[in-house]
Amino acid sequence: MGTKTADETGAETGAEATTDEEKVSVTKNADDASEPVTEAGAEPEAAAAVTEAADGTDADLAAEHAEDAEDAEDAEDLEDDADLAGDLAEAEGPSGVGQGAGAVVSVALGLVSLTGGWIGTVAAARETLVGQLQTSSTASVATQVKEVYGDAWQTTALWAGLFALAGLLTAVVVLARPAFGAPGKPQAPWIKSVAWAGVALGVIGLLLAVLKYSDALLGLPSTS
Repeated sequence: MGTKTADETGAETGAEATTDEEKVSVTKNADDASEPVTEAGAEPEAAAAVTEAADGTDADLAAEHAEDAEDAEDAEDLEDDADLAGDLAEAEGPSGVGQGAGAVVSVALGLVSLTGGWIGTVAAARETLVGQLQTSSTASVATQVKEVYGDAWQTTALWAGLFALAGLLTAVVVLARPAFGAPGKPQAPWIKSVAWAGVALGVIGLLLAVLKYSDALLGLPSTS
């Protein structure tokens, strides 16, 4: 009864072998199962890296778009400033430099008409020379005075009157210029003052020239 037979011993040995094989199989299955787990664990890391790279790329693209938008806004601001400057320049109209120069010229011409210029002096001297050449020594004293002195004085008065008339017309044009310029653009006060001075000098010079040319002022002395 206490002795085991060969069949029982073989059965036990087979059972133990089967058990060992099952353990080895289970161990292999566990190892095989652990490998995918490791790979599955690596996949999230790779996905995280890809996600980070994608986020970095998106951030760079967003920064570039922001810079482009800022550049576009700056360009638009510059264009708006240029347009505004052009509108202001158009609204301001002429600067008045030409009008001021015209006013000063009118005054200068009026002064020349009153004080005399080199062209009037030369013209008067020439007329004197012509009178001396054309008048004979046997002519009357009245004729000689008129040809030598009277004609020369009239020539001086004539040139003085031309300068006065030019100054007067220049001053009038300067005063009338705003009426033909930008509406609502007032003329500088100093330009008006100088232009009116030119008008006054022109009128005085023209009046004196007419009086002298007609011998109403400083006429020829009597030779009787």
